[in-house]
Amino acid sequence: YYWDGLLKQVDGNKEVDAWYFRVRKMESPYEINVDPDAAHANALTIFVNYRVLDYEQNFIGAAGVGLTVDAVRALINNYQDRYQRNIYFVDPKGKIVLFGNKSQPLDTNIHDHPGLQRMAGEILSKPEGAYQYQLNREQILLNVRYIPELDWYLFVERNENDAVKDIRQTLYLNLLVCIVITGIALLLTGLAFTRYQDRLELMATSDNLTKLPNRQAFDVIINSFINDAKRNDEALSMLMLDIDHFKVVNDRYGHMAGDQLLIAVADCLRANLREADFVCRWGGEEFLILLRKCDAHNALQLSEKLRQAVENMVIEFKNELLNVTVSLGVSQWVAGEPVDSLIERTDIALYQAKQAGRNRIQLV
Repeated sequence: YYWDGLLKQVDGNKEVDAWYFRVRKMESPYEINVDPDAAHANALTIFVNYRVLDYEQNFIGAAGVGLTVDAVRALINNYQDRYQRNIYFVDPKGKIVLFGNKSQPLDTNIHDHPGLQRMAGEILSKPEGAYQYQLNREQILLNVRYIPELDWYLFVERNENDAVKDIRQTLYLNLLVCIVITGIALLLTGLAFTRYQDRLELMATSDNLTKLPNRQAFDVIINSFINDAKRNDEALSMLMLDIDHFKVVNDRYGHMAGDQLLIAVADCLRANLREADFVCRWGGEEFLILLRKCDAHNALQLSEKLRQAVENMVIEFKNELLNVTVSLGVSQWVAGEPVDSLIERTDIALYQAKQAGRNRIQLV
């Protein structure tokens, strides 16, 4: 799939689709790779390919984000013109894969290059090095550095006749160019990967219907809340809220009405909580709330505010007005108490509130 719909069906027998089957078999969560982009006329593109797993860690697909190398090529041209150097990238097999507007080496592989062929094996066997070779009766100074994130070698060349007299200054400058180009390449790929990873994390930790965080987000955030409470010796309270008779709404008006009701309750909770608090959809018609710097007494007062706010809501669905109430369980975290124990106590409080007639609050 592409952003505007179905692009193609991958085929294990086609080289252009090999990336998908490679990603499906690899053990690492992602790879940074350089391939032609079939969706953009096979333009050379830096891809971050990510293994997509379900909550049971089963592979369900591969997703990739691409960054064209045009921007990198423009930077290469800029540095070539500014520092009078020839810059290009070579893959581990010796193939030249990226270069600026200046003429790249004579052949497409350094193993066939008149000046480099005798030292190509040595160059590609080391992570970095400085070399010198002769081409057309001119001495060429070469610095090479391996970039593991791209699985490419960066080659920076300069004609010895153009070099400054102080060879040490020349080598330092070459090294600086290598570092800058490497940093730019890593920055571009890093930004692309970070943006893509942020999107995946948001998708994995938010509820698609209510746009609230989900249970997975709670698993991530709860330890931070508890650690803050420990460090600052502050109170921490938990609320568990359940929509009363939600099944009746679904049975009488349909699931679309139930979905609209869930969205309305989520919006109501969000509007009546502080920015420092945390609310998530716990599952079904249940919501869980964490209250920073809030003891049991204040948690009860806030619970009553939330109960009344929901009770006063009027939801219009297909020319009918729906009203709903909620039951809440409240508990305050006890220092040293495990998370599972806090959740269990809050759940018991919610159960007691429902057993006592619903539309009420219970503290445990």
